[in-house]
Amino acid sequence: MSKSPHISIKPEHLFDFFGFPLTNSYLAAVIVIILFFFLAIYYNEQIKKAKRSKLFYLIQFTLKSLYSFFQNVVGERIGLLFPLLGSLFVYILLLNWFGLLPGVGSILVRVVEAEGEYHFVPLLRGNTTDLNTTLALALVAFFSVQYSGMRELGARAYLGKFFNFSNPISFFVGILEVVSEFSKVLSFSFRLFGNIFAGEVLLTIIAFLMPILASFPFLLLETFVGLVQALVFSMLTAVFILNATAKSH
Repeated sequence: MSKSPHISIKPEHLFDFFGFPLTNSYLAAVIVIILFFFLAIYYNEQIKKAKRSKLFYLIQFTLKSLYSFFQNVVGERIGLLFPLLGSLFVYILLLNWFGLLPGVGSILVRVVEAEGEYHFVPLLRGNTTDLNTTLALALVAFFSVQYSGMRELGARAYLGKFFNFSNPISFFVGILEVVSEFSKVLSFSFRLFGNIFAGEVLLTIIAFLMPILASFPFLLLETFVGLVQALVFSMLTAVFILNATAKSH
C-alpha cells in the first residue's frame, strides 16, 4: 500500500445499503445527525429536572448567545427565523468539527471492486468536504430566502422585484437580480466546501510531513475556521432573508 497521503475531492463509496450507495461522508453525516438528535433530547429532558448538568448549561448558554446574536440581525423576526438559523449554525458546526476528530480520514477500510480488486479508503470523511452536502445546504438556504420573501411581501410583489416590465432598465436590472439570486447557491456551496476541504488537505499534508504534535496549531486553526464558516453561512442566510423581505423601491 502506498505511503502517500490520501486526498480525494469526491467522497469514497463504501457499500450499498438496500441499493442505496453509502459513502464515507454520508456515514459521517448520519453519525452527526444522530448526535444532534440525542443532544436535543438530552437538553429537553434536562429542562424538566431541578438539578441540571454542566452540559445543559453549556448548551443553554450557546443557544442564548446565538439567539441574541441573530436577534440583532433580524430583529422582531427572530421567533420565526431562529429555528432555521440556529439549526444551520449548529448542524454545520458539528459537521465541521466532526471532521477534525482523531480517526476521521485516517481509519481505512478495504473496499472490494467488481473485478475482485480492492483498495483502501477512509471509513469516515468530514461531511462538509463533500460538495453534495454543501450544495444541499445551499439549496435549503436559497429556498428559505425565496419562501420568506413571498411570505412577507406576497408572491406577486416579490416576483415583481425580478420581473418588472415597466421600462427597459427595470427589466434588465430584474434579470441581473435573478442571476444574482441563483449565484447565491454557488457562493454558499463552494465557500463552505472550499474552506473546509482546504483545511482537510492542509492537515493531511502536515501530518504526513511532520510529527503529530506539529499539526496541533493547524488543528486549532481549523477548529476556529469551522466555527467561522458555520457562522458565516447562517449569518448570510439571515441577511439574504432580510433583503428578500424588504419592499422594493
